[in-house]
Amino acid sequence: MASDLPDRTLPRRALLAAGLGGAAAAAPLAAPALAQAAPELRWRLSSAYPRNLDILFGASETLARLVGEATDGRFQIKPLPVGEAVAADGLIDAVAAGNVEMGHAPATLATAKDPTFALATALPFGLNARGQNAWWHAGGAADLFSEVFAKQGLASLPGGNTGAQMGGWFRKEVKSAADLQGLKIRIAGLGAQVLAKFGAQPQPTPGPDIYAALESKAIDAAEWIGPYDDEKLGLQKVAPIYHYPGFWEGGAMLHFWINAEKWKALPKTYRTLLQAAAAQVSAEVQARYDARNPGALRRLVAGGAQLRPFPQDVMEAALKHANDVYGEIAGRNPDFKRIYEAMRTFRNEEYLWFQVAEYTYDNFMIRARARG
Repeated sequence: MASDLPDRTLPRRALLAAGLGGAAAAAPLAAPALAQAAPELRWRLSSAYPRNLDILFGASETLARLVGEATDGRFQIKPLPVGEAVAADGLIDAVAAGNVEMGHAPATLATAKDPTFALATALPFGLNARGQNAWWHAGGAADLFSEVFAKQGLASLPGGNTGAQMGGWFRKEVKSAADLQGLKIRIAGLGAQVLAKFGAQPQPTPGPDIYAALESKAIDAAEWIGPYDDEKLGLQKVAPIYHYPGFWEGGAMLHFWINAEKWKALPKTYRTLLQAAAAQVSAEVQARYDARNPGALRRLVAGGAQLRPFPQDVMEAALKHANDVYGEIAGRNPDFKRIYEAMRTFRNEEYLWFQVAEYTYDNFMIRARARG
């Protein structure tokens, strides 16, 4: 089975061909030389995001460009915005069925089918972005998930990370856990199950409809992504309280989904090129969020957003509720139990390290910045 799944090693020549090898890319081994013996392919890549989310939809565009350039146009991938081929909630199923060859979406879209998928992107109080990346590439997660995804007719490659997300936009400040009782909040996945434990009422409001739903008071609050993408919705005008952190997504890893049969049929060179291009995209997506979120946050605050941390009692209660949810799911889903336990062990080791060097350094620098 392992030979049919994405390799985790990237041969040097593939890095050169994909334009990812730095100065060495000018070496005599050129992309056309690789393409001459390769077939012509035309694939569609359906994104879960609209064009105006330029970092997220741009991930698909970048992957398509890199693969096209590396093969001298012989392997062409056409990025499609959400809804043009399939709706977001049917995207992963559409790839598995072969209706489109590829997709770009968070694994959490398949949570209703199998909550194990949520672990591949983010779950409440899971790993942060660096931890998720380390777990995937060096902690055994890729192999664990390959088995789960193969059961659904899927292969996957990491396709970026948003970093820790915000807690969302609220018309009224959450001052205690009691304020979540009856709250109508736009949120999905396992985060919705955790908030439901507070007595909240999760709502499946599509992204484009969030503003109108908040303005009309159909919902009381909505989580989206983070400052750079949230700014596009203008939610500070109708729900000014901007809570943080989004403890349900401490580091959301996105994925490029590939139909398993299409993946198996690819020449090895094309597989390796896809892996190299996806690795480049993964690095760029997180870098762009890290670079653009600070300025967006400043603009949101200037426009009326009121930053508020979730109270400590909310965070503590949410952690307890999350652990209860995981226990319930693990009791009926062996795959979830096995992979969740692996993640939890890895998370504990990561924070053992982070608290020594990363946290100490960051905490000092944050305080130094505050002192000017």
